[in-house]
Amino acid sequence: MASRLAPKVNSRQGESQCKEKHVTLLSPVGKLKISGCEIGLHEIKLPKMSMLPSGRAESSAACEVCKDGEEMTEPLKQCLEWLCAYFCEPARTASLPLPAFHHPLLQRDSFTRQVLWTLLRDVKFGEAVSYKQLADLAGNGRAARAVGGAMRSNPIPIIIPCHRVIRSSGQSGNYGGGNLLKEWLLSHEKLQKEKLAY
Repeated sequence: MASRLAPKVNSRQGESQCKEKHVTLLSPVGKLKISGCEIGLHEIKLPKMSMLPSGRAESSAACEVCKDGEEMTEPLKQCLEWLCAYFCEPARTASLPLPAFHHPLLQRDSFTRQVLWTLLRDVKFGEAVSYKQLADLAGNGRAARAVGGAMRSNPIPIIIPCHRVIRSSGQSGNYGGGNLLKEWLLSHEKLQKEKLAY
C-alpha cells in the first residue's frame, strides 16, 4: 500500500519521484489525513468512528488544519478548502475547484476509474444511488459487485463521494471509514440540502 501513496512520476529529464506532502484536517468527524504532491492528491485517509460526533450532522463545528511546517502544495490547499466548505458551508463546494488527483488508480484506464469519475460527475450533494444504479450509469448494469470493489478502493473519499452509494434495499452498506461515518455523511448532506431548499 505504501507504493500507492507515493507513485513515481517520470519527467523528461529523468527526475523520478513526487515529493509527497502531508496535512491533517481536524473535521467534525475526526482527523482526515491527506497526502499529495505538486501534481495532485494521493489519498484521504478517513478516521474510524466508534461513536457519532456531538451535534449529529450539524455543520456548526469548524475545521482546523494541522500542518507539520512543510509548505503546502496547491492541490493540498484546494483539498483543504473544499473539505472545510463541505463540512461548514456545503453550498460553496459547487463553486470551488476540485483539486487535481495523482493516484495510480485514477490514472490508468479501468472500470474502477470509470465508476469513480461517473460517481464524482453524476451523483450530486444530498443524492444517493444504489450499486446497481451506479453500474448502469458507468455503462455496465451487471457490474454491481465491481462497483462495490471500486468503492472500497476509492483513494479520495468524501470528494469522490463513495458514501453516496447505498444498497438497493436502502440500507447504507459498508464504508471504509465505518458505517457510522457513512451514516453521518449522508445525514449531513440530507440536512444541509433541506436547509438550502428553504
